[in-house]
Amino acid sequence: MSEKARRLFGALDLDEDGELARAEVISALRSRGPALAARGDLPFWGVGDAEASSALFDEADADGDAVLSFEEFAAVVDRRFGW
Repeated sequence: MSEKARRLFGALDLDEDGELARAEVISALRSRGPALAARGDLPFWGVGDAEASSALFDEADADGDAVLSFEEFAAVVDRRFGW
């Protein structure tokens, strides 16, 4: 798992509970996405609308429990973002 995935996960974990909920991902990407992209922690094309963020969440939620662990998140973003 990449260090970039770890930094991005931390930036999206708004309540700092070690898991990501769908609403948290959507909200964090909307509010922090451009700044994360500007500093290289997220590809510019990765800053999408709520629908794109929700689709990323669904792809990453491997066990279907409606929350993302770091491992689930990193497996998808490392592959999708080419890290």
